[in-house]
Amino acid sequence: MTDPQIAVAMLGIFIAVIMFGFPIAFTLMALGITFGYYAYFDPARMWRDYYRAVEQGADAWTLAESWVAGFFNNRVFDLFVNQTYSVMANDVLTAVPLFLFMGYIVERANIVDRLFSTLSIAARRVPGSMAVAALITCALFATATGIVGAVVTLMGLLAFPAMLKARYDTSFASGVICAGGTLGILIPPSIMLIVYAATSGVSIVRLYAGALFPGLLLAGLYLVYIIVRATLQPTVAPRPDMRGQEVPLGRLLFLLLTSFFPLAVLILSVLGAILFGLATPSEAAAVGAGGGLILAMAYRALTWQRLRESVYLTVRTTAMVCWLFVGSWTFASVFSYLGGEQLISDFVVGLDMTPLQFLLLAQLIIFLLGWPLEWSEIIIIFVPIFLPLLPHFGIDPLFFGILIALNLQTSFLTPPMAMSAYYLKGIAPPHVQLVQIFKGSLPYLLMVFLSMVILYNVPEIVYWLPQLVYGR
Repeated sequence: MTDPQIAVAMLGIFIAVIMFGFPIAFTLMALGITFGYYAYFDPARMWRDYYRAVEQGADAWTLAESWVAGFFNNRVFDLFVNQTYSVMANDVLTAVPLFLFMGYIVERANIVDRLFSTLSIAARRVPGSMAVAALITCALFATATGIVGAVVTLMGLLAFPAMLKARYDTSFASGVICAGGTLGILIPPSIMLIVYAATSGVSIVRLYAGALFPGLLLAGLYLVYIIVRATLQPTVAPRPDMRGQEVPLGRLLFLLLTSFFPLAVLILSVLGAILFGLATPSEAAAVGAGGGLILAMAYRALTWQRLRESVYLTVRTTAMVCWLFVGSWTFASVFSYLGGEQLISDFVVGLDMTPLQFLLLAQLIIFLLGWPLEWSEIIIIFVPIFLPLLPHFGIDPLFFGILIALNLQTSFLTPPMAMSAYYLKGIAPPHVQLVQIFKGSLPYLLMVFLSMVILYNVPEIVYWLPQLVYGR
């Protein structure tokens, strides 16, 4: 076999192994080091050092030591150490644990239940008011945390039972929670975009600016669907009985000031500091983490137990992301050295596709990868395969990254592997069936595809804000 064929076999073995449930980060590292040993192995140097020791009259023990030292004197080990250091010293990735900590603290600050209750009151005259409040709460909470499972689980415990009690259709209510919980992947300050920036070399501030309007577009489409569906089909979202339940304007403003505005101000201050160049992403994330602590103290929800849990979850998730990067970059370096990247590039270029056809193919592959894999694994492992092909097709990696962020919404909403549905099913009442949750998620899946079509035809939605703030 030639080296490029060995590289393709290496990729095939990786896909087969992870299907059996092996840890992905350690699988990447093991395959990278194993195949890298073959790629960088220099037998001539090993035996040259051994015969030099023989000529010098070394004893048997020294000869054995010389041979073992020569056997392990392989550049793949230097590569592995350097990649590990590069990941740990990456300035962009420094923001990941800080944003995670902010999210976990906010999650435990008892702010989400207040926020949902207040928005339900504020939107009570809007068709599907509880669903509208649930979606806005999901969007804010998902933006603050960036952790889909946490958002869907917490909102499934707070908003989902309330909607069912209000006689909302089970599928309709479950779709709102599942779709709203994924918005944090796209809307800044998104952890996914930080990881994509570290992988692609695209400026994170430009990515944040480019993702803002597409994120609002998708959330807006979700809201339009909820209101239109509730208007045309009132049985899925019955209007609340407001007799005797009028809330004075002053009381409503007080509720908003103590629930909605604190979280919104925290998110906007962090995002604004990044977009307007007042702070680097890491500095803004540190401010956000501090703001999360202040919020938790203001709501009297900061206890030693909650702080310890937040730190533990932050360290665990950050370690997963960083070791995925170490394994992926080691794997990718060996894969490229063996000629696998060039082989795939030549194959794709040889298909003579148009930029649109390439985009469709790439997004289809990412869509299918979203079934068995998490977004972090897709971004870190498979997206780098597409990045070298973008200049050939004249595609901006910024635009490509926003499309991927949109596409990855589908991995949480597409049956039969829709993880949002499984998160919700895990905490839903026993009578709620998984099929009902799948059914409720499908309309939002169609809106994700619609938003991708809109972005492709109106790319100014992505480019307008980055060009306005930072120039071309």
